[in-house]
Amino acid sequence: MDILVEMSDQNLKKVIKILTKNGYRVKQPVDPMGMADEVTRRDWIQNKHMKAFNFYKDQELKEVDIIIETPVSYEKARKTAMTVKCGRLTLPVISIEHLIAMKKKSNRPVDKLDIEDLKRIKILRERRK
Repeated sequence: MDILVEMSDQNLKKVIKILTKNGYRVKQPVDPMGMADEVTRRDWIQNKHMKAFNFYKDQELKEVDIIIETPVSYEKARKTAMTVKCGRLTLPVISIEHLIAMKKKSNRPVDKLDIEDLKRIKILRERRK
């Protein structure tokens, strides 16, 4: 699961604490709290070309990527997010337009395929209106 969060150091510390408290670990050989330091985070983005910071739970085969480099800020994405009901939770989900922008920026082959699918979904939704 990819998560886009508000990127203040204080908020990132909270996110990291929640994930580690719930049994998530990091694959990278670094202290995850480094992500909560803007200088360190910028270094990882610029020098290691990091786009996301991965947390995982081995036994449950669960992964969470905190997106740290994106053309769409949390604040911008929040304005156009839709909500999806998932059990007792209501989750904000990024708009198709912003997801397409993020996938274009990453420029991976799998993202190029996703973009085509997202464009088809967007057309179908517009036809329903």
